[in-house]
Amino acid sequence: MKWSKEAGETCSPVYNQILKLPFLNELMEGTLPKEKFFFYLQQDAFYLAEYGKILAGIAAKLDCKEWREDFLSFSSDTVTVEQALHESYLKGASGDATPSPTCTLYTGHMHQQLASGSVENALAAVLPCFWVYKEVGDYILAHQTKEANPYQEWINTYGGEEFALAVKKAVAICDEAAQNATPAKRKEMTRAFELSFKMEWMFWHSAWQQEQWLV
Repeated sequence: MKWSKEAGETCSPVYNQILKLPFLNELMEGTLPKEKFFFYLQQDAFYLAEYGKILAGIAAKLDCKEWREDFLSFSSDTVTVEQALHESYLKGASGDATPSPTCTLYTGHMHQQLASGSVENALAAVLPCFWVYKEVGDYILAHQTKEANPYQEWINTYGGEEFALAVKKAVAICDEAAQNATPAKRKEMTRAFELSFKMEWMFWHSAWQQEQWLV
């Protein structure tokens, strides 16, 4: 069994809980309160800024030229997505926003894997962002029933063929890295993957709650 399939099956209970999140179900129906979506996008902008740096950092550690080019492309794509989100949804955004506790925790986890873990661990830690958004985007496209959804542009971004191709590449790279790793290393990859996968749930849940620091 490929590493990605095994890791994905391990996280299937978490994914099932992601699909039950009020944030995603109301986004799918187009009824999500604008302030919750706005909060999410602000946090996603903070997240993507760090995610792009991490992807570029992974590229610098990869020996395979093709993989390096793929991850540099992934990194630049996150900047493009961030700019598009700002242009379409975040006009007039306040400069007072700061990364939420969950956003800080998630990006910190990936930075830690890049800095002190192996490149295989870093690959596994960034994969759930690709994986979950692809699956959620496809799910929403297949199940949405309301026309003129105000969040359709966001849905199309993650449910489209271009993003699907990027996800396929990322999964294939992780699978090959895992195939060439020791059993102990593959277990470490799975742990890094699982933690990021759980933080995907936390990220949307925190947006629904509009999570704030205590003080």
